[in-house]
Amino acid sequence: MPGSPPVGRNNRGRRRGANNAIIQMEGTLVAETMMAPAKVAVNVTVNGSTYTAEVEPRLLLVHFLRENLGLTGTHVGCDTSQCGACVVQLDGQTVKSCTVLAAQVHGSDILTIEGLAKNGEYDPVQQGFWEMHGLQCGFCTPGMIMSSYALLQRNHNPTEKEIRHALEGNLCRCTGYQNIVRAVQYAAGQRVEGGASTAAGGGEERPMPPTGGPPHDPETVAEWGGELAGTSDDSAS
Repeated sequence: MPGSPPVGRNNRGRRRGANNAIIQMEGTLVAETMMAPAKVAVNVTVNGSTYTAEVEPRLLLVHFLRENLGLTGTHVGCDTSQCGACVVQLDGQTVKSCTVLAAQVHGSDILTIEGLAKNGEYDPVQQGFWEMHGLQCGFCTPGMIMSSYALLQRNHNPTEKEIRHALEGNLCRCTGYQNIVRAVQYAAGQRVEGGASTAAGGGEERPMPPTGGPPHDPETVAEWGGELAGTSDDSAS
């Protein structure tokens, strides 16, 4: 047809070359748009100590705590944010640290299971889990304790129903939860006895400390963080 460019190998080659150039250009633009900084500076306070680090933008808080800071008390369980083994406190709020990026906690204050004990003395919640045997394998225990600690911070005298509701985000495959509830009730009783608060609650009877103390002293704080923490005493025999 008059005015139509001739169709031949050269024109087809030119079109193909132009298309390839456009594809390469678009690919470059997409790659540049998707590029993220290799490292992000993070300054965070954990258990009263300040840490500065450079982390990958995709690094999860739970892995930052465990791998960068060596605080392995925070456990990695389900990787789907359901089990609650990774619960910590972030600026006073309980969070599942597998759902938070380390880059998001810049300037924040974090409390982990390692930070509960003070001056070598367990927090009442930790002591309650010992006294009431609120654990078996112990894998869920750090998250259970952190969620229980948060509950007692806002409600010093919770009912059994309130305890169970507060622990709905924490899963345990061993205990059936009964002794976990008793452990929180024990801790609540210890706090009230110690004068922490007499805030109104359900008025339910609380398990009291056994007379005469436990058959043997609990592990020290140092032993709690050791490799054998959570291992049955019978396993040594």
